[in-house]
Amino acid sequence: MTRRPLHHPGHHPGQRPLQALTFDLDDTLWDNQGVMALTEDGHYAWLDESLAAWLAERGEHALGRFAERQPIEAYQRRRRELAERHPLRRGDFTWIREQALCALLEEFGLPRSAAWMWALAAMEHFHHLRLRVSPYPEVEPMLEDLRSRYRLASITNGNLAFHRLELSRHFEVSIAAGEMHAPKPDPRCFLMTLAKLGTTPERAMHIGDSWQEDILPAVRLGMQAAWIAGDTPHGEAMPAGVHRLSHIRELPALLERLGRA
Repeated sequence: MTRRPLHHPGHHPGQRPLQALTFDLDDTLWDNQGVMALTEDGHYAWLDESLAAWLAERGEHALGRFAERQPIEAYQRRRRELAERHPLRRGDFTWIREQALCALLEEFGLPRSAAWMWALAAMEHFHHLRLRVSPYPEVEPMLEDLRSRYRLASITNGNLAFHRLELSRHFEVSIAAGEMHAPKPDPRCFLMTLAKLGTTPERAMHIGDSWQEDILPAVRLGMQAAWIAGDTPHGEAMPAGVHRLSHIRELPALLERLGRA
């Protein structure tokens, strides 16, 4: 992607102008709760139905139904156990899900090769469902405008296959922090993103909904931050360089105000 010239960037008095904006994805550019609930239930139900049909074709009836013997609660519990046993991979959600599914399928009675085949197939369906996010209507035109004036990047702890979304074209850099074993609030994912963008923390702003995972690590690195807080209570004054917004739609007005400061 060709970098566009930098014009009219927002800044504080005494600070150098902003060059780059880094964005969280889930619950920042879209509401993620509904799609995650549908994805969680949907891929597990798909696995149960598809595996039952596959076994029936082979005359295998003794194993019963997968989701009855291994209910979704067992899957969720196994993921938590894996995250505790492998702390360096706690944010690599695809790996954790694949490992959990394979183990449960083996315990169900499948040989390891078939267990892996079905675990990977279920995760492919998971990623298909996970893409059914609906960005807020303001997001597409906002990013189209911002990319002409700033270098844009995304930093997510989620395992969304973001490159498959049309929206990803606006971003020069997209970082899946969990897959690099440095999920937010680890500063390494922020520093890698800034290095790929060719800028420094003081010339960048991070935009996200999580105080702990987005705002605090960004501010500690010297970035500005826009906290998409909704109606989250926060009695303390905002730290220097932190701007509270109720919705992502307010970001352009914030950048305009900073540009006039």
